[in-house]
Amino acid sequence: MLAAFGTSGLRGPATDFTQALCTAYVTAFLERCEGQAFSKTAYVGADLRDSSPRIAGQCLAAIRAAGWTPVWAGNVPTPALAAYAMARSAPAVMITGSHIPESYNGIKFYRPDGEFLKEDEAPVKERAADIEAEGRDVTPIAPGEPLDDVAESYVQRYVAALGPDALAGVRIGVDLHSAVGRDLTLRILSGLGADCHPFRRVEKFVAVDTEALDADDIARSRALIAEQTLDAVISTDGDGDRPLVINETGRQINGDVLGVLTAKLIGAKTVVTPLSSTSAVEESGWFGTVDRTKIGSPFVVAGMAQAKTHPVAGFEANGGFLLGDDVALSRGVLARLPTRDAILPAVACLVLAKQEGKTLSALAATLPPRFMKADRVKDVAPDKGKIFLGEMEMSETFRAAFDPRLAKPVEISVLDGVRMAFANGDTVHFRQSGNAPEMRVYVETGSAEGTDRLLGEMMAKLAVSF
Repeated sequence: MLAAFGTSGLRGPATDFTQALCTAYVTAFLERCEGQAFSKTAYVGADLRDSSPRIAGQCLAAIRAAGWTPVWAGNVPTPALAAYAMARSAPAVMITGSHIPESYNGIKFYRPDGEFLKEDEAPVKERAADIEAEGRDVTPIAPGEPLDDVAESYVQRYVAALGPDALAGVRIGVDLHSAVGRDLTLRILSGLGADCHPFRRVEKFVAVDTEALDADDIARSRALIAEQTLDAVISTDGDGDRPLVINETGRQINGDVLGVLTAKLIGAKTVVTPLSSTSAVEESGWFGTVDRTKIGSPFVVAGMAQAKTHPVAGFEANGGFLLGDDVALSRGVLARLPTRDAILPAVACLVLAKQEGKTLSALAATLPPRFMKADRVKDVAPDKGKIFLGEMEMSETFRAAFDPRLAKPVEISVLDGVRMAFANGDTVHFRQSGNAPEMRVYVETGSAEGTDRLLGEMMAKLAVSF
């Protein structure tokens, strides 16, 4: 088995996902769900990668061979599948590589009560190794027609809670690209009363990383905003659990800023977020408790489970928003969904801006001036990344040689990677990705220009280090 668990499930080259591997992991996962599920039914969804139908067929067959009833949910966003399965106390399996290159893919597992947690990984991995060694003979099955109710329930989740006029008069561009939920995003925004302008529908999968957008993505959206006088451009990553929001000036609103604004809209009392998110979440003073975790939604979910004041919500720097409690919105109750979701933060910032009579840029400016931004260097092997991080943590000489400004931080955190805080308030955080061969760098300063400049300088130095 070459595929490995990262912060977003089992990931690896698409060719790694053989029938034997899918059978081993799916069977081990279902065994761990025994006694938790309402019935022995498991739901399967997939993104739009070329390899996803093949892997989905393998997983459906593995579910059936394990004595469970497989239900094909079709090409739906990860949070749509998760919400539907959780509401029925059923496990779910999502075939997706999210934002990583198309040559890779992955499997996300959802327990009947929510996300697959870090504590589940080792037992499932060990059991899967035993099952694969047994050499079980399973034949893939064709997915067939999907259960339409999964997609329909996801659309109604937002329209029913916010109402058909929540975004009336708001003009929104929708970058469709190859996002699996592109048509549902349009339906949700239109159902909330928005005037939608869809563009860039492609049939060949495009990897969109909302934390590290290509310059062409920004330029394309900026041109459409100017041409159509739009209030925003909205999109998601490949599987719909990370939002992309570009404001009326053509500038992206960072995912963690979206998270803070969304938590404000829903009236969160406790916010759980990784240490890579903007410090504006604390400085805003909007929340009674802010809990910091390692990077990855399983850590956020675990932190939310410990909350003492409610409602509790979580978000990551990528913008994926996790809702820990049912919350009452303008027209109805939005049910809890403790897994990353792109639609809620994308919609929430627009609704809040309309309620407060502000543009998106003005709304974001109500937060303390802290600007976090991230990028990554690709093709960094984990062993090389580990050596780099070790030197960055332990050696002042190494840090000074990399960049003199990093020599003497006032604080170093190794909760997840190496995060350095400096006397001027800036932070620089290096971290090896848990689901792709990449070294990520997160930078925060007191100005957008300063963050862009510092991030660019760190990226240039990283690029020559690997």
